[in-house]
Amino acid sequence: MKHDIFFSISQTPDVNGVTPSEKQMFENYFQQLKHADTLGFGVGWVAQAHLSTETQKSNTMPVVPHWQGEVGLCTDFPQLAMESFRQTERIEIGSAVVSILASGGPIAQAERIANTVQFLSMNDENRKLHVGFSAGRFEFMARPYGITPRNSWESVAWKVIRGQIFLEASEIFLRLLKGEIISSNQIRKTILTRSNFRTDEHWQAVQEAYLTENPTANADSITIPNRYRFEEISIIPKQWRREQLQLVAGTHDPIAQEFVNTILPVRVFNLSITSPEIIDATHQRMAEHYHPEGGAWQRSYMPRTSFVFINDEPGLTEEQQSLAANVEAEQALQAYWNALEGTIDPDKVSKAANNALIGNPTEIAEQIVDRFHSQDTIMAWFDFFNHDSDRVCRNMTAYMKKVVPLVEEMLEAGR
Repeated sequence: MKHDIFFSISQTPDVNGVTPSEKQMFENYFQQLKHADTLGFGVGWVAQAHLSTETQKSNTMPVVPHWQGEVGLCTDFPQLAMESFRQTERIEIGSAVVSILASGGPIAQAERIANTVQFLSMNDENRKLHVGFSAGRFEFMARPYGITPRNSWESVAWKVIRGQIFLEASEIFLRLLKGEIISSNQIRKTILTRSNFRTDEHWQAVQEAYLTENPTANADSITIPNRYRFEEISIIPKQWRREQLQLVAGTHDPIAQEFVNTILPVRVFNLSITSPEIIDATHQRMAEHYHPEGGAWQRSYMPRTSFVFINDEPGLTEEQQSLAANVEAEQALQAYWNALEGTIDPDKVSKAANNALIGNPTEIAEQIVDRFHSQDTIMAWFDFFNHDSDRVCRNMTAYMKKVVPLVEEMLEAGR
């Protein structure tokens, strides 16, 4: 079993109502990152965000209208990654995730990533840059870059079309990283049919909107013009150590997971709330479709994100640690749902808690063995609504020094 760590760098009020300054947030991050490096975590995954979450609340269509503070402060992953490599010795750095629709789109992002790997290899030829990429969780971050409906039928079909834009952007991004010369004429076309939609009603609404503006057209299939239009291009640099780049797709769409692997080896992410059935199905699909240049598919290639609410504080019995961890988990999860939706849904808090690792070190070790496969990679999330960096570091220590050895002992014993 492998152990990675996730850093949210989320500038939001914690359970005590404390919101650190931007400077303090990054000081906390580097303290925790360097401690993770010392403890032996494999990859430090960093959340990336774009534009102010506070400001978007004043938009006509705010995506997260109730969020207090900023959902994330890392708006330039390549720069933060390079500084993170400079301040550490062993840990690798990953993005969870870069939006290839925002911040200039897939062409700009491909050049940034290639440059970052080139600079990394000049200082360190052993460690990898892990680039998780997606359409972006929060739609407002890509809107200023033209990722909005262009007509009435695109508005009606927008959720579907946004997924198609991600496929188009992914092809551009990956083929440029591969070193190809491409033009938009060579990129996949988006053709909507009934198969793209979950219900007949949704597809019919799209057809009606399309025919209103195109009354003589055939609406059995609707061709959507490419979002990105350009003549032949390739990126600079051209000669860089591509073996130091590991790509990971932040999508649960099976079609997208298979499509990106027709171009390059691309692993996949998993959320803490994903059901075991979907996890198993994903592994089966990736074993069949993972790009052959990446070798045989391994379970460890899909890191499994998990909240970790561990209490190993001195002066407490194991029972008291367990009770305290459960209180801390409930407070943090309530704060999260309140920030996201403006209200606390006890059912959602309960479901999130059921998928988290909560308790003293012994309890968390038992939960890991019960819930995870022995070949899984766990992406442990310690800083969730917790700005007490010293406590976060103590929790990380308890996890790696006490939980992980217990897990290995139980696995060796056949648990």
